[in-house]
Amino acid sequence: IVLNLLGVIAEVFENLEGQTYRVVQMTDVLQPAYVDALVGCLNSTFEELKLLAYDLLKKLPAPILGLQDSEKLQTLLQTALDLSTSTKPYDCITASYLLALLVQQEGLLTALHALKQQAGYLSKVHEKESAVKEMLETNILEVIKFLLNCLLDEIRQAERSLVHMAASNPLYGRVHCIIGALQQLSLKSVTNIAEWRETVAGLILMAFHLSAVVSPICQSSSPEGLIPMDTDLETAEDLQKILNEIRPRDTNDYFAQAKLLKTDKDRESSKNTHEHCKPSETLSMAMTDQTGQSCQVTAQMVLVCCWRSMKEISLLLGLLCQNLPLQSTPDSKDGLLMFHQVREIGEYFKCQLLQSRHRGAFELAYVGFVKLTEMLTSCNNRDLQKLPQRWLEEVLQEVKSSSPVSKLCATRRSAGIPFYIQALVSSEPRGSNLGLLKLTMNELISLALPLAMCQDEHATIPQVHALNILRALFRDTRLGENVIPYVADGIQAAILGFTSPVWAVRNSSTLLFSALITRIFGVKRGKDEHSKKNRMTGREFFTRFPTLYPFLLKQLETVATTMDSDCGVLKLHPSLFLLLLVLGRLYPSPLDGTCSALSLAPFVPFIIRCAHSPVHRSREMAARALVPFVAVDCILPMAQSLLETLPAPTDLCIRQNHIHGTLLQAVHLLRSHFDSKQRTNSSLHQELHDIIGCTRAKIWLATRQNPCLLTRATFLDVIDILCYYLNKSKTIAPEIQNFWEATHHIILESELFTDGQTFSPVPGLIQWQRNITKLTLSLLVTSVSLQPMSLSPDAIHELTSGTAEFQPSLFLSHLLCSKFLEVRFLTLETVLLWLDEMDSNQVKETNGNVLFLLSQVEDTLKKLAVQEKHPECLAKVLKILCHLNIDTLFPWIASTSVMSEATLLKWILSIAETRNISLEMQSVTLTLASKLVIHLMLKKQEKSLDSITQDLRQWVHLVAQSCGVEQQTEIRLTAAKVLIDAVPSLLANKQLYFDILDTLTLWKCIFILLQDEEQVVRDKATDIIQMIPPFLKACKKDDILFVVVNPPLAMDLGLGVLCELLQIWNQTSRGIVALIEWMLGEEDMKEDTVNENLGEYDILFDKGEFNLWAEKITFANLLRKHVSTLISQSPAAGDDESELCRLTTMAANQAQHVAWLLKGLPPAPEFSRTADHTRLSIQKVRLLNVAQLLRLFGLGAVIAGYF
Repeated sequence: IVLNLLGVIAEVFENLEGQTYRVVQMTDVLQPAYVDALVGCLNSTFEELKLLAYDLLKKLPAPILGLQDSEKLQTLLQTALDLSTSTKPYDCITASYLLALLVQQEGLLTALHALKQQAGYLSKVHEKESAVKEMLETNILEVIKFLLNCLLDEIRQAERSLVHMAASNPLYGRVHCIIGALQQLSLKSVTNIAEWRETVAGLILMAFHLSAVVSPICQSSSPEGLIPMDTDLETAEDLQKILNEIRPRDTNDYFAQAKLLKTDKDRESSKNTHEHCKPSETLSMAMTDQTGQSCQVTAQMVLVCCWRSMKEISLLLGLLCQNLPLQSTPDSKDGLLMFHQVREIGEYFKCQLLQSRHRGAFELAYVGFVKLTEMLTSCNNRDLQKLPQRWLEEVLQEVKSSSPVSKLCATRRSAGIPFYIQALVSSEPRGSNLGLLKLTMNELISLALPLAMCQDEHATIPQVHALNILRALFRDTRLGENVIPYVADGIQAAILGFTSPVWAVRNSSTLLFSALITRIFGVKRGKDEHSKKNRMTGREFFTRFPTLYPFLLKQLETVATTMDSDCGVLKLHPSLFLLLLVLGRLYPSPLDGTCSALSLAPFVPFIIRCAHSPVHRSREMAARALVPFVAVDCILPMAQSLLETLPAPTDLCIRQNHIHGTLLQAVHLLRSHFDSKQRTNSSLHQELHDIIGCTRAKIWLATRQNPCLLTRATFLDVIDILCYYLNKSKTIAPEIQNFWEATHHIILESELFTDGQTFSPVPGLIQWQRNITKLTLSLLVTSVSLQPMSLSPDAIHELTSGTAEFQPSLFLSHLLCSKFLEVRFLTLETVLLWLDEMDSNQVKETNGNVLFLLSQVEDTLKKLAVQEKHPECLAKVLKILCHLNIDTLFPWIASTSVMSEATLLKWILSIAETRNISLEMQSVTLTLASKLVIHLMLKKQEKSLDSITQDLRQWVHLVAQSCGVEQQTEIRLTAAKVLIDAVPSLLANKQLYFDILDTLTLWKCIFILLQDEEQVVRDKATDIIQMIPPFLKACKKDDILFVVVNPPLAMDLGLGVLCELLQIWNQTSRGIVALIEWMLGEEDMKEDTVNENLGEYDILFDKGEFNLWAEKITFANLLRKHVSTLISQSPAAGDDESELCRLTTMAANQAQHVAWLLKGLPPAPEFSRTADHTRLSIQKVRLLNVAQLLRLFGLGAVIAGYF
């Protein structure tokens, strides 16, 4: 925000030439410290901040930047060059921005000449004055030439030892800086044509040379863990052995050649032969860099060096093709880019895209190749215009030939081959006839469709490539609607490819099918994959893709014939899953049943038969797929007919798979019908009357007569749907009362309410437990009126009671004490849902019923809390107890003993201290323990408090630990809520309940949360200001009480409140000492002590600070302000002289240590040693603030002397 505002100010108040007046100019107020801060922003880890800072800096004149000082200019230039060879990838981006700023300075050539002399490069210095444009061009050209010379030397070193270069001097940073320098200039309007042409030729040759060095790693079949042991190799023969060792193992002969296991003799022989040239078996190795210091080389460092070098090369070549002027004819001498160079660059991209195995390498090669193809299609030379078509025909022929000697990658989803073809196809102008796209799609679809007459291994490889390439083309957003005509053929190829006996074909077919589903139905927009946002009507689907109608119908018929096998042999058709997945994405249309050439009725009998599949997942998908193929008015009759086909208990042949599939289809039809807003011709009561009759006739499937728990559970789903909609019915009929009685009977006679029943782990057990529990809870919902109902209480009692009295509390207690884990878990989840609804006031009229019901089962909950062994259930029990009134929980009777508040607190804290507990358990134990602590403290029982002093300190430690940056957001948010509850009663009270140090620890937690990295936590922590009692004046200004504040203001007000409380508690002296210790920041000094040798980091990707939102300097300044005021208002502030002397000695030692570390930093440490410089600078500010405070006591003068 600040950089954006400064940019707007600089733009609005720009001092134009010839302007006779000015309102304000930014250069009038910019101090050197501010300019240094702006330059330091170039080292930000956020690219957007770098860009904003650079745009602002380049508008400032050189005197303001201080770059007229040759020493400073040379220091920044050397820093930029050092960063360009850093092992951290993001450092080269900083180097690029620094060079982009420096090339605009007049004194750059002098500084560059000095560096050239140090490096041993001899060149002339351009002393003449020139225009700004010519100066910029000259500076950029000289910088590029210098970087190019450095790169050529480093490439030669990399040829001898690639591992050494990856560890000490990566190559990609130099190339990235060259790209950044080229982007500062319009290459089509340069003046020094001859020198630029020579430089461009050198850049292209350098790119090819560098690629030859690093490409063997990226083209290896397993580049991710490769370390070529070339540090001790001195001959080309040994290097060739390494290159042979890492050659690709996944070429087109991958599937054709048989893989034979080596015998022990062969393995020993191979080991002796290649012992000295095999890749390292470890992930890292130790070596020394050019300065003689040891460094650790990992496979990750080698790979990053290689693929990023390939990336920068591709981007450089793409930039040259896009921005350089092309010669008009092959023999002309105009332009900077020659025809033969264009062809060479095209061949380079072809080689890299078709042979690279590392995704990062070929993805960025694709970006550069796209720029080349765009240039070719827009140029005026016909020979160059035809290059994309020629390259496309060549690669399609190579894919089609499936030659075993081909170097095309047959794994990794064909690696860069799809990207290569994608770039060629998408390069066609929009106004053309899309000849390349038509040629490619027709050729690939013919290869992707399996031929019945040819299923050998030579036809497999082209099919795999074709499927992978089609997937990339269908996913390409630039092709847009142009690929829609080929979607139907793609679906056919994917479904038929899934029947292949070759795993690679099935895998590629699955990926293609997934891409086509996304292309047809859109990107998933929510968690519910069956949402209508990602579906379409069957009518629309078959209208858009009419050829899929006969294909899907024929395939479905073939699949359905394998479902009803009387021989008992399991038959699974490979296409069943894909067919049902497509059909399940459709939903009914209100126009179904009207005139249409494509009737959906023929699909219905086949989908019904698919529900008889022996695979559970297939039956579920068949049930979901049936709904869109049944007309709206026929859904209920279809559900009734399905229920009528269910067997009677006396039938001889009962197939549980058939029953389960039929019930699933009935469930989905009923849900669709009752949820639909298009129900016509009947009322809800009549519909329920019709379906209840069919359900009661087959209700034996929900009882113990049915031995299959899975079908019992599914039938309970049918009953649950009917019960839900019975609650909405406005009339009471005998059949409805009979149905309630039957439901009540099923529950009471089930194993859930019968003692002594045990189950072995059988299919459907968990589903049955959950469904019978859900049905029981629905009766509880009805009885306590948790949902608005039109029935009178007498009617509810009559419908739910049957012949026995219905007691909700007994039912709920029985469920909570059930020996079945799923039953307890679902019951607890439901109770928590009731409480959440009560807290959100969604059911105001039933809050009393909920609390009354829970009050009747309090003893059960307390007993369950002590006896529950499952951690998830225990967490939910404790969470329920947190919602209840803490006073009503005691006396807490556990087994035969009575548990006191102190004992319960100790038990809760012991759970919280357990290692590897879940987030939910951490949150609920912290909440419940805090409620107990507040309850105990407010009871003011001094004797009892003396006995739990250690437990109270343990709770304070738990709160402090929960505020740490390493904790999850949910835990830190819970800690904020706990502190909010503790403020009015404990932390901001006239009476000091805790020890002063423990109280200050809790206040420190508040300030930590106000600087949290998550906005939700910071905003929650600001609510603490609302809880400050009105007797404290620090939260008032002109008798106005602050209520809604932002985190920085809350931090300021909070420190004011704390200082005021210290005076009220008569703890001013001890409080001042503790606050000064906060300011010293001992945690950061411990880190400096560990890292006294400020050398290079060993971590390739350093994550840096955990919390980027921590305002350490702001907090230190606020502390100084409020502590200064506190000292001036408290005469007894300096009573504790010994502690003040101790702080002075501690601060002096830290100041000496920080000053020594600052002197040991290299020039421009904000770029080369960013983390150390930032940390030490913050500590310096803290120490100077401490010195100012100690001076008020006549101490601390020595501290400032170190700086």
